[in-house]
Parts: sequence; C-alpha cells; structure tokens
Amino acid sequence: MTVAYAPSGTQTSRGLILDRVRAEGPVSRVELAERTGLTQASISNLVRALLDEGLLLETGERTFTGAKGKPRVLLGLNPRARCSVGVQIGADWIVLVLTDAAGSVLARTRIRGARSTPPGHVVRDLAEQVAIMLRLANVERDIVAGIGVVAPGALDVQAGSILASPSMPLWEQFPVRDALERASGLPTLLDNVATAAAMGDFWSGTIPDATAHCTIYMGASISAGLLISGSIYRGASSNTGPLGSVRFQGDRRSGQTLEEVAGPRAVAERARAAVAAGRTTTAKLSDDHDPFSDFAAIATAAVHGDPLSMALIEESADYLADAVVALVNILDLDSVTLAGPSFTTAGSLYLPLAERRLRSESFALPKHTVTVKLSAQVTDAASVGAAALMLQHSLSYPA
Repeated sequence: MTVAYAPSGTQTSRGLILDRVRAEGPVSRVELAERTGLTQASISNLVRALLDEGLLLETGERTFTGAKGKPRVLLGLNPRARCSVGVQIGADWIVLVLTDAAGSVLARTRIRGARSTPPGHVVRDLAEQVAIMLRLANVERDIVAGIGVVAPGALDVQAGSILASPSMPLWEQFPVRDALERASGLPTLLDNVATAAAMGDFWSGTIPDATAHCTIYMGASISAGLLISGSIYRGASSNTGPLGSVRFQGDRRSGQTLEEVAGPRAVAERARAAVAAGRTTTAKLSDDHDPFSDFAAIATAAVHGDPLSMALIEESADYLADAVVALVNILDLDSVTLAGPSFTTAGSLYLPLAERRLRSESFALPKHTVTVKLSAQVTDAASVGAAALMLQHSLSYPA
C-alpha cells in the first residue's frame, strides 16, 4: 500500500475527533462537538464506530454539568490499539522508534548512518531492525499502522523520494518510501524532518492550545516545521522551513547562512580556531575532528560554566534567536519548541535567550505572549514525529 498525502484541509471527521481526544486527554461527546464543529448526531455515530474499532475507550470518568444535569462520560484514546514505527535517516546515524497511539516510545534503536552505504543495503537493514523491534516489544504486525520515514534534503513526498541531499548524495532520486515498503511489508510514508518533529510535539499533547506553532529542529542542519490550528502547513511541495539556508546581511556575518554561523559544525570550527589561537577550554574536542562530537562536548562544557564554550553557544543561540524572532513576527506564532539532538544538552542555554528576545521583540506582544519550550522528545523528536505522522494518516484515513 503506497501512502499518499491527502490535500491540505481534507482531514476526515474521524481524524478531527481522534486528534482532539489525543491532544486534550479525556473529553466528553459534548466537548468534541463544541471543539470540532460537528453535530451531536455526527459525533455520536463517529464515536460509536471508533469505540467498536477499539481506537477510543470510555475511561470510566464522569463530568457533571449541574445539580440536575446528566453526567457526561469521558472518552480517551486507547494507546495500544495501534502502534507505528518512526525512522530518521541521517548521514551519520539512523534512529528507529516504535511508538503507541499516544506517542509513547515502546522501543528505540540506532544504527550507522547512510552517508556512504548504498541505499538498497540500508533499506534491508532497516526492514530487519523493524522486525526485531516488533518482536522484542511483543507487538503484533496487524496493529502496526506502518512506517514513517524522515530524511534530510529536498523531498518529493508524493513520489516518496529524496530529490537533493548534500549530506547523502547516494540517496538522490532513490525511491526510499517504496523500497522500504517492499522490504518491510508495511505501509510507508516519507516526510521532512522538521515537519515530523512539529507533529511529534502536537501528538504528544504538549501544545494543545497553540494556534500557530513552529518547531525549530537543529541536528546537522537547521529547519522549521509549522502547525496551524493543529494542521501541518506544507507549502507548495512539503519542503517548508529550511532555515539553515537563510543568509545574513548587514553585519559581520554578512553573506553567511544561519547554518554557517549557528549550526553545530560552525560552533565546532570556532572552538578549534579559538584553541589554536591560545584559548583554553574544558571541552574535550574529538581526535577525528567530528563536528557533532565536538559540539556535544562544547555544550556539556558550557552547561558546566566553561567561559569559551559558554561564549560560543551564546553566539550560536543569538543568531538562532534572530531566525526565531523573524518567524514569530512574520507568521504571528504563539508557540515555539526547540527539538533535535543539538538541543539535548545545549537546549537549556538556547531556550532562555530565545525567550528573552521574544519578550522584547515580538511584534504582537500587546495581544499575546509566545510560549517557548523544549520539545517533549528533544533528541528523538523527528523519529517520534515520523511515527506520529504515520499514525495520524492511518487513523484518519483507514484502508
């Protein structure tokens, strides 16, 4: 079964119900009608069908509407009714997670990245890893919605292929979605990293009240995923949010991209240049000049108060905050999360600077504040989000 995305704005009524129950926790039928705009009759029919399928359950809780009012039965999502696999393909590492319908991680594994390995070999390894995870987690294949895959670069999500990827040139034009579907025997979809991370934040229920939300994802690159009223904003081709390619103008970094001034590689390069110039640091830089290992070491040293490391992270955070402020003001966002492995340790340093900048520079501050927080799944946001995208598609558009 090849998974194709439905056009924007065509989410089914059952999808709306499942999203509200998942995002808000136990709710009544009356509350679902109020929040989805569906009629009471439609809610009754849809809820009955979802209860029969085992996707929803009656929690046993009641809410009361008054002294003489009939208590309302609350509905909740059945977490083990469906499971899903999320795969983040990267040049250096590939992360796989197995999640339940509530987004809880049941199993996780990591294998070597896809930079120099032929795609066909990687796909076979992925299919084997998926089978192993299902077996170890004691999950039957018939409740697995499928596999959500995210990858770096420009994508053709309808065709399920990577169009261009500087870090993984062997994968350009490779039909990764169809290849993995054939190898695993499970429905598969392909999406971009930041979009998946944003959906993972929504699926986890940590941003239920956000009207306009952005997840800033920083791994090897920097990108942004957008959700408007809980729906993904995809743009013309589902290639939204490549923040790392934005160029600065008019300051000492003029002409450089955000990745070249704020990304992990840039931070690592500046650290090595500072050490070569005689600066001292407690950060243990790698012998093989691995920029991502170096960034992790710098972030750890910064958290522990190393002056050079703190200065480097703060410089990166300030440039990243430039991009966050611009996005918030252009799109009138009310919610931002930071996600990705680069924020695993350093997130506690990036977060307060972004908050401080938004408190003074948010254009719509007289009307509303902007909530800024770390993602519920900072390190694995993209793979958890990929699983969430597959779950949402499966639950909204059943075969």
